Order: sequence, then structure tokens, then C-alpha cells
Amino acid sequence: MVAKTFFGFEEILAKELQMLGAQDVEQGVRMVSFKGDKGFMYKANLSLRTALKILKPIYFFKANNEQALYKGISGVNWSRYINANQTFVIDATVHSDNFNHSEFVSQKCKDAIVDQFRERTGQRPSIDKIHPDLRINIHIDKDQVSVALDTSGNSLHQRGYRTATNIAPINEVLAAGVLLLSGWDGQGDFLDPMCGSGTFLAEAAMIACNIPANINRKEFAFEKWHDWDNDLFDNITDSLLKRVREFHYTIKGFDKAPSAVSKAKDNIKNANLEEYITIEEKNFFDTEKTTQGKLHMVFNPPYDERLDIHMEEFYKNIGDTLKKNYPGTNAWFITGNLDALKFVGLKPSRKIKLFNASIEARLVKYEMYEGSKRTKFQTQEPDNTAAISDNSDQ
Repeated sequence: MVAKTFFGFEEILAKELQMLGAQDVEQGVRMVSFKGDKGFMYKANLSLRTALKILKPIYFFKANNEQALYKGISGVNWSRYINANQTFVIDATVHSDNFNHSEFVSQKCKDAIVDQFRERTGQRPSIDKIHPDLRINIHIDKDQVSVALDTSGNSLHQRGYRTATNIAPINEVLAAGVLLLSGWDGQGDFLDPMCGSGTFLAEAAMIACNIPANINRKEFAFEKWHDWDNDLFDNITDSLLKRVREFHYTIKGFDKAPSAVSKAKDNIKNANLEEYITIEEKNFFDTEKTTQGKLHMVFNPPYDERLDIHMEEFYKNIGDTLKKNYPGTNAWFITGNLDALKFVGLKPSRKIKLFNASIEARLVKYEMYEGSKRTKFQTQEPDNTAAISDNSDQ
């Protein structure tokens, strides 16, 4: 099978799969391949935090032209996967000089499937782009054609808990990946000081408590398949829920907009995470650290130049607030405004290249020490030469 993901998340997705028990895990570009049975397919869809889709390849062939493509798709016995009275849709991705348009590929593949049913039964399945019984993925790389079944359906970022959003909400899979890249494991206090609709808060709580990422999702594509096993799915769901663990720290969110606070609270309630999360109406720039010990902070500040915000001043205020009011904090945030980032006025100890949709972004880490950084290093053993920072773009 193949798990699709965002650029930069391949390694953490591979680790997730290995921890779940996948076999033959191999990283690719924006994807990780692995082996597993039907039960593992169910478990992967329920559990994976950084996967966008799980695809199950069923056929491979070569095609240099539309006739070869049609013949190859016709070589699959489609009655194994769908009936004539059901619906399907085809998603095509094309990287080939032989085929110029993904829509043309989708149409040609659709013709081959429909014609097969007409010839055999006199009937044909229909196309349903919104809620099909079967979603088929066609991937063409040069002359190599891969045919796969989409086991997930809608993208796995659609967790099922977020019904209310603000302007430019962060994708749930992107949020989970950022949290995992930041090293968040639930062993401390957490703060999102610009929480918006609460996505980081919900994902942070589910990571901390080992709650399956997609436990609130209404359905998966495989539930409409011929070999759907409801009892097996229920058993796997029960076994995953038995692994939920207790959480003994705090998860807090701030936002200065009353509407954002209201939406975030609704989403946290939908996710059944109210016992773990506190959300308050506060302006981050007027706050200070109130917890003891190390604080883990992750947030997604605004960075759209079209917003009514003076970005240079805003990002300077982020740096000033962290420096003055948040000692003993590991602060991470993701931004697509690389120019505004320069005005934070602090040197990041990590800088990781990611993409938020089509926007090139940076995930940056600022280590705010108790007292001065110089004092911190003077307390270390003289022979401790371990690297503590990586300022290169990754």
C-alpha cells in the first residue's frame, strides 16, 4: 500500500507506520510505501496522523498512448470491486510526455471501465464525483501506469471534529506533522497562543493521549467495498481505544478574537477533548508564562499580506513577547511570510522547509532559556560538545 503525505513529512510518516506494525516501509517523495493486510489498512486509516490518503495498488502496466491506456485499464476485472448499479470516480495524476492532461486520462479510463460492464452485463456504473462507491487512483509516470483503490475517500485531514473555522485554518495533517516535528509527545505543558479554530490544540491532545487521529471521522471509502468487514473494523477500533493514555499536564490556547475562541471551543467539544484543553480570550502580546518547568509552544501566526496587519511590527512583537515573557519555553511556529520572519529578532535553533498548500513555509524553533543563554551554557560540563542547533533550511 501507499500512504500519501506532505513534503517534509515522509520520515515521520514512515516512523508512524513502523510503530503501528507495517512491514517493508520505504520512503518516497510525499509518500511512504508499506505492506499490511486488510486489518492493518483499517488501522492505518484510523491512526495515522500525517497521512493524507492510503492507496491500495491493484494493477501495473505500461502505456505510451491512449489505446494502450484503454487496453491496460480493460485488463482489470472491475466486477471484483464494483457492481453495475454502483458509482465510481477516477482521480488521475500524470507526469508523462505521452499524456498531457489528467482529465483526458480520467475520461479514457472511465470509458474502459464503463465499456467492460456494458459488454458483460448490458448495464454500466455511473460517475459520482462527490460520494462515489469506489474511488480509483490512476498514477502515470512516463510510461508506467499504476492503478490503485483509494481506501480513505475524502482526504484524511478531514478528521470529523472541525465544523467551525476562521480565515486560513491550518490543515489538520499539517498541524499534526508540525507537532511531531517539534518533538511534542505530551510530556509537559502545551500552549498555542494564537489558536484560531483550535486545530493545534486538538491534534496536540490526541498525540498526548494516544487517541487515534481519525476516531471522529464519519466514514472511510473501504466501508463501501465488497469485502468490508464491520466486525474486524470494530475490533481494531476497540483495540486502539484501549491504548489511550492519561495526560497529567495542561494544554492551553489563546486568541484575542471572541469569534475564534467560540469556534475553537465548539471544535474541541466535537472532538470530545474538553477535559484536556483550556481556551481563553487573550492577546498573546499581553501574556506571560504561568506554568512551571519547560513549556512547549506551537502556533500558526497570520502571514497573509492582505490581512489588516503590519507584518514587520507583528513579527517583532512575537520575538519581544517570547524574549521578555516566556523563559523556559521551546517556541515553534510555521509561517509563509519569509520576509516578516526576519523581524522576530531572535535566532532560530531550527528552521525546516515545509509547504502550506502551495505556499513555501518555514517551521522555526526558538529556545527561550531561564536567565541568559550564556548562563545556560556556563552551567554545562566543559566537555559537552553536542550540537544544539541547526540553522540550515531542511
